[in-house]
Amino acid sequence: MANGTIKAIRKVVRQGLRRLLAALPRQTRFAVYRSFVDCDPAPSSRLVLKIADTRQELEACFSLLHDAYVDAGFMKPDPSGMRVTIYHALPTTTTLCAKWDGEVVGTISLIRESAFGFPLQKIFDLSAVRLKGGNLAEVSALAVHPKFRKTGGAILFPLMKFMYEYATAYFDTRHLLIAVNPNRIEMYESLLFFERLTANIVDKYDFANGAPAVGAALDLHQAPTVMAPAYAGKAPRKNLLAYFTEVRLANVQLPNRRYFTTNDPVLTPQLLDFFFNQATEGFVNLDPRKKALLHSIYDLPAYRDILPDFPEQGGGVHLRQHRRFSVKCPGRMSVDGGSEFELQVIEVSEYGFQAYAREGLPLNVWSSATVHLGRSEVSVVKALAVRDKANGFNGFYGFRVGEPDLIWRKFVSALENGHTHEDLEHSTMFLA
Repeated sequence: MANGTIKAIRKVVRQGLRRLLAALPRQTRFAVYRSFVDCDPAPSSRLVLKIADTRQELEACFSLLHDAYVDAGFMKPDPSGMRVTIYHALPTTTTLCAKWDGEVVGTISLIRESAFGFPLQKIFDLSAVRLKGGNLAEVSALAVHPKFRKTGGAILFPLMKFMYEYATAYFDTRHLLIAVNPNRIEMYESLLFFERLTANIVDKYDFANGAPAVGAALDLHQAPTVMAPAYAGKAPRKNLLAYFTEVRLANVQLPNRRYFTTNDPVLTPQLLDFFFNQATEGFVNLDPRKKALLHSIYDLPAYRDILPDFPEQGGGVHLRQHRRFSVKCPGRMSVDGGSEFELQVIEVSEYGFQAYAREGLPLNVWSSATVHLGRSEVSVVKALAVRDKANGFNGFYGFRVGEPDLIWRKFVSALENGHTHEDLEHSTMFLA
């Protein structure tokens, strides 16, 4: 029987099964979806889950994604044979991969909100999500190699677990956002308890070649509590909640960070040039604002000739005098009289930082702030809380640093002089 005929028969069968499933009550449908869960707590050592950080791994991820999107009708074939978006050029995007015997067989990207925003925010209303506070990241670019699509989630579930663990523990993300085809949204609702966004069905989603899309969000802070009743009493291989939050896979290679930063950029000037100038025309058609933003992000001499020409009018982008860096550093502040307050520092610059505190902090009073910047770097600086609701929410404060100590200055210098996680891990040259 010809391959075309076999594909046609399979398509008809899938459509028939979807219609039968759709006829069931919602809760019954969701229970059926959860019955398909099969999470192996000890997968073969042939499987490795890691951040894609080499040209070969990234090229394989983007090629796998291209073929999956073309096959699904989400994009037209690209001459490069890859699907590479401008969001992949950002240090706030992390591409994860699953490798089997050294071959990339699965990929998924996390796009944290930045000055570029992220794809679905142009389409869906995120105001209710933003009211809860916390960072947002869009889950995008999911693809699994065809030879592993019928193996009961042998690649998909470990990859999603890796994404969940990375987002909660390393990416400083509270809300995961997705935009998926309507016939797939119930899988995310039933298994992970994503909730649909307002104005949820979009007839044409430009980021997927005009295919229809449904937007949804998952609050990672609330997810374990929400998921618990559905997975209570389930067998270990059927308990997705325990698999995500309790099981530790030896296959996962988590990032090794010297500092308490919140992302793992991998694009060297050579990689940026290859993927966005040589293999594709990713930089060619950017508007002036995005060109200017790229220059503000990659503002080192080594990147200057790689980026598109800086627009004459600056693209309307205001560049801060002191750059700010996203971090997640524990700390505390002490004021005269002996009062102490716990802090979570979330952003630093040379002469300031932003932090979250559970207790109300005194404003315009100089204090001593102790901040753990990394595994062995602790800085003590004079700090002044100058405003509350620093990011629009209660508990967030903007601080001015009086005179940065040597550790603080070395830390900021390392961040300013390195744009990949390897730069920071081997930042001795910047700290001399």
